[in-house]
Amino acid sequence: METTKTILPTNGFVGKELEYAQDLVAKHKAVRTEIAKVIVGQNEVIEELLIALLARGHCLLIGVPGLAKTLLISTLAEVLHLDFNRIQFTPDLMPSDITGTEILEQNISTGAKEFRFIKGPVFANIILADEINRTPPKTQAALLEAMQEHKVTAANTTYTLSEPFFVLATQNPIEQEGTYPLPEAQLDRFMLNIWLDYPSEKEEVDIVKSTTSEYKPTLSKVLSGKELILFQDLVRYVPIADNVIEYAVKLVAKSRPKNPNAPEYVKKYISYGAGPRASQYLVLGAKVRALLDGRYTPNIEDIRALATSVLRHRLVMNFNAEAEGVSTLELIGRLTQN
Repeated sequence: METTKTILPTNGFVGKELEYAQDLVAKHKAVRTEIAKVIVGQNEVIEELLIALLARGHCLLIGVPGLAKTLLISTLAEVLHLDFNRIQFTPDLMPSDITGTEILEQNISTGAKEFRFIKGPVFANIILADEINRTPPKTQAALLEAMQEHKVTAANTTYTLSEPFFVLATQNPIEQEGTYPLPEAQLDRFMLNIWLDYPSEKEEVDIVKSTTSEYKPTLSKVLSGKELILFQDLVRYVPIADNVIEYAVKLVAKSRPKNPNAPEYVKKYISYGAGPRASQYLVLGAKVRALLDGRYTPNIEDIRALATSVLRHRLVMNFNAEAEGVSTLELIGRLTQN
């Protein structure tokens, strides 16, 4: 039997918090309805994107070309009434191409020359970092610093990014020539690793019908930036039972081969397991998932539902796993079944 002891006051949501939680459910349905006008299917992907956004996390999207990744993100930004910028990562992209650069210009009235900072595309609410592994680590790091700190430093001056700030980076799983894979330490900064699959045959028929006709959907703006920040703050007030937190922490700890409680298959196939960020993101994601479902406290099933997307990019497999064809998904499945 699950304990009801919580880490927050036992009365949970009262007054305004309860109103906001109920409003979030309604707004969530409206957002999904608007996105469905443009995007066919991809329900789980859209759900996880919204979970990461409300939890103030970032996402790494992996999928072959042509699965409407850019269209999905731009549609989400339009429905949420947020500024959106897309950055195409290339081998010659420089950090200043992301963060911005200083230019020397002359003051017409005084004749004096002075530097002026021109903001880069990172100064937006939603950033699509397209094919992030196409650019060298130095340029990748410029974006990852902004993700972590929500700030940009140029010429000893720090600029604060507008809130909410949400980064979605994409990678192509097929073409790996000329790429610079993200190191594990940088991958850890992404809350979720989301894989986009091909649409079903019926969904593809609907996609072809809508994209080859005169159909042009009109999207309504469902949320403002201020409302989104309010909902992001609300997530932190969601009460959660101690045993649910303990389950998340134990699940992550079992992924570490040096942990004495790790299963034998973890010690055999994993070199390095997930760190504490995974536990934090599992709990935050579970809180959001419960809220979107109209529940005011998460349960263990919410943790299990997010385990794959949270852990997939945090487990470093060893040679044994590669030689025997053991996948990360298989190990995560076994971890969540125990």
